[in-house]
Amino acid sequence: MEKLAIVTSNPRWARAVPVLALLLATCAPTISPFSATAYEQATSLKVDALALMGKATEPYRKHGDDVVALKLRLAKAHEFALGRPRNEISTQQWAILTDTSRHLLGGFLARWQRDSALSAAFVADAQAEVGRAFDTIIGLESGKLKPDGTK
Repeated sequence: MEKLAIVTSNPRWARAVPVLALLLATCAPTISPFSATAYEQATSLKVDALALMGKATEPYRKHGDDVVALKLRLAKAHEFALGRPRNEISTQQWAILTDTSRHLLGGFLARWQRDSALSAAFVADAQAEVGRAFDTIIGLESGKLKPDGTK
């Protein structure tokens, strides 16, 4: 009790306490904690997306239902990311991945629909890019603190 009295009666310490409290508050996690569901969604969707992309050398109409089903699962994963607090970076990555005006999965699927079939070389290059984009999302999630505080 004596030490507390010295700290609170000393003007130097009295000024330092609010600063220390502010520093501790800013050290709070600024990203959402790890989610096994988000991780599973991302890894599963990566495998499914790359497999479907591999079929893009065939006519789109043959796989249109599969594309629609994949887009629905992607939308669900994006919506799940949106609903998590402090998850803006992951949410932005899902938006970039699925944006039809970009050159990742969304753009690839739009081009496949527009062109009907794509060359094997283009598909392979696109798979590599999309795979890396998924790896970014997966890495973001796996790098988050687990609920028990361990990485």
